[in-house]
Amino acid sequence: MSTRLRWTTTDLELFPDPLDDTRYEIIDGELYVSKQPRVEHQYTCNEVAGELRAWSRVTGDGVTLPAPGLIFADDDNVAPDVIWASTERIGRILGPDRKLHGAPELVVEVLSPGDANVRRDREAKLLLYSRRRVDEYWIVDPLARLVDVYRRESQEGMLHHVATLGPEDTLQSPLLPGFSVRVDQLFFPTHLQ
Repeated sequence: MSTRLRWTTTDLELFPDPLDDTRYEIIDGELYVSKQPRVEHQYTCNEVAGELRAWSRVTGDGVTLPAPGLIFADDDNVAPDVIWASTERIGRILGPDRKLHGAPELVVEVLSPGDANVRRDREAKLLLYSRRRVDEYWIVDPLARLVDVYRRESQEGMLHHVATLGPEDTLQSPLLPGFSVRVDQLFFPTHLQ
């Protein structure tokens, strides 16, 4: 009989500070280890965060954070690429330790190359964000230059795929009235590749 080791936030706190670009996340007690992503990934994270931040400044409706930690539970501790939380919700999920302990309205993950990275974001994190009541989840693929949008259709429901947007499409959300960005603006310029 084999028992599976379940990792916790306490385990992560015992790790030495990484000297390299290693990122550790825990989803349902399973440890995921990844390296710092490529420039295309970082560029897209920056553009998504910049667009959301600009919209938030105009509306005053919330905050955008790049790469925050989300501690849902002792065995669900992840670092999404970008989140957006309303002013009301950020007050509820920001703990006394100044870390986020709940679901923001929007989570954005930018895919890194590699089957394990893609599976983590498209499967494990999709289930996690559904289970933890994230309202909307964007999976941004800088290599294919696509955005997959998942949305919760009811308070009790899971996240469902509602659209795959290509470079010519416009990304909008009912969570963010008036927010609009053409998808190709989120990706590393082709003339620099």
